[in-house]
Amino acid sequence: MLKAVILIGGPQKGTRFRPLSFEVPKPLFPVAGVPMIQHHIEACAQVPGMQEILLIGFYQPDEALTQFLEAAQQEFNLPVRYLQEFAPLGTGGGLYHFRDQILAGAPEAFFVLNADVCSDFPLSAMLEAHRRQRHPFLLLGTTANRTQSLNYGCIVENPQTHEVLHYVEKPSTFISDIINCGIYLFSPEALKPLRDVFQRNQQDGQLEESPGSWPGAGTI
Repeated sequence: MLKAVILIGGPQKGTRFRPLSFEVPKPLFPVAGVPMIQHHIEACAQVPGMQEILLIGFYQPDEALTQFLEAAQQEFNLPVRYLQEFAPLGTGGGLYHFRDQILAGAPEAFFVLNADVCSDFPLSAMLEAHRRQRHPFLLLGTTANRTQSLNYGCIVENPQTHEVLHYVEKPSTFISDIINCGIYLFSPEALKPLRDVFQRNQQDGQLEESPGSWPGAGTI
């Protein structure tokens, strides 16, 4: 059994799309003729064993979002639910806050996808890699040139094992040409260190922590 979580953010994001984002939530912006997150949902629905897709964000569940979710459930014949944060919790915060819903039914693993990713979504390949050699989580990486890499999370990997040795979010100087694509595959046990990260960040007044900063991740 598998699940997927799509992180859709909230109205405080999408500033580069203004004034368009005042009228349409960023996750529903049309890309190739359909709402952006429909591509994510379609990719998740094609993975054998997928049982549920959860959207986590801070948007109010307005008519447009509600209608989209109802249509997606019918089209892909899967439960697609929206979990609204009580406050913007950041990437790790949303996963930790809704951990009970994510882990309900004891999934083998769950995907986590950022809503603003455009990709061919090689989710089945990630699942195969996870089953060959289990890690707390996998993250999908790709290459960029030196200038582009400064705008993303940068990964230094072990070239033999593909384990993450070092990770820096939007570095000020060049770190690596391997960047984080914002697509992950988590084992249930990966939420345990997330609790410690979330609680520490709450104490520090910082709710968001990138999953790529934890040890033991693999890149594909």
